Amino acid sequence: MPEPTHPLRVSARGLLRRRGVWLPSAVILGLLSFVLSLLYLGANNDPAGYTKDLPIALVNTDEGTLVAGKKIDLGAQITAKITGSADLKEKVDWKQVDRRTADDLLARGKVFGALVIPDDFSASVAALAGPAQRTPHPPTMTVLTNPAAGSFGSAMATEINRKVVATTSAEVGKQLSQAAAHQAAQAAKAHAASGHAASAQAAAPGAAAQLMIADPVHISVQEGHPLGQHSGLGLSAFFYALILVLGGMLGANVIHMQVDTDLGYVASDKGPFRALRPVQHATRVHHFLVCSVLMVVLSMLTSALAMIAAVDVVGIDASHRPMLWFFGTCATAAMGITALALLAVFGTPGPIVSMLVLIGLAIPSAGATIPIQALPDFYRFLAEFEPFRQVVDGVRSILYFDAQADAGLGRAWTMVGIGFAVSLVLGLAFTWFYDRRGLHRSTPHLAQPVPVG
Repeated sequence: MPEPTHPLRVSARGLLRRRGVWLPSAVILGLLSFVLSLLYLGANNDPAGYTKDLPIALVNTDEGTLVAGKKIDLGAQITAKITGSADLKEKVDWKQVDRRTADDLLARGKVFGALVIPDDFSASVAALAGPAQRTPHPPTMTVLTNPAAGSFGSAMATEINRKVVATTSAEVGKQLSQAAAHQAAQAAKAHAASGHAASAQAAAPGAAAQLMIADPVHISVQEGHPLGQHSGLGLSAFFYALILVLGGMLGANVIHMQVDTDLGYVASDKGPFRALRPVQHATRVHHFLVCSVLMVVLSMLTSALAMIAAVDVVGIDASHRPMLWFFGTCATAAMGITALALLAVFGTPGPIVSMLVLIGLAIPSAGATIPIQALPDFYRFLAEFEPFRQVVDGVRSILYFDAQADAGLGRAWTMVGIGFAVSLVLGLAFTWFYDRRGLHRSTPHLAQPVPVG
């Protein structure tokens, strides 16, 4: 009877001397650090410099006014200058709409903010150059923010609108100063000839108006689409979407490992205890199908628990809980099937590939923190199909925009469905091909121990 073979032992020093321990780890970890640094910092290095076609609503309700029998319409003049500005022509996509349409665009997340010129703007400016007023009414332009569309994008739109108001105020102030100086000179001449100095003084602009002339236009910043107090300033959608994506990716790895353990492909280590089941053969197709069914079913549980933790325990604002749970289930399942397909195709490198696809490339191109309009072209291209962007849009629509389909939820459902179907088909196609070639994952006998040098 042959003596039982025992595994050959190796010392820690001997193991550390092996090239196979150092080289693959150094290459994989080095490349991951390099690529992730390149992707993340490359996307966020210069948002203002890469900004292109940032959508902002422009509302002009100015009714104009009569000055010396001539109608002036400063609102139309300012609108023409804003939309024709060379500095902003490539950066901003101005949506010239009425106030009702602007409110609708804000409520659907189609614009990051709005600039409103009020109906009495021309009249307010003209009044500053007129006779003294006890309570002069300063011309005011309103800036509407939209953190629900993205807090960083809303902040960028607000900063652009502030600069527009400041430029407008400087131009209007210059015109007012020239007009006031001209009027004062004319009045001084006329009244000097008649000897009525007091009348000349009365004809000059009031003291309060004179103080306003240098910087006449005031700014009023308001929330265009108010968010709830517990919305993380518009970031709760990003973090919730991140939970769903991680739930799918990590869930796929856990399910894959548990199925392998149950089939005896890998040992189960629990602390110091190790168990290895007898190997039971399963085709790659059956293995992928079993993991996929588990992923879909368990996504219902993980989505429910994620929602309970976020809404009931933490207390984030969420008014469409059934929709949030159902979308979360489908999104998690789609992410999980994608990760399982990558595991089935690539094997051991699968988790690294899925991390790069679902996290590394996805987060910088999701438009969750930096708006897509402020990303380099490469990331805008990725945003068209990367799954994270679709999940963020869907969750944002459910949490902030009343689950409207045209606020991103419709596209999210479409892309999640496509991602699920494509990943399932690719996973089945590759596993079927591997099975046909006889590339099975289990072996009929244990490999003989290899001597350690």
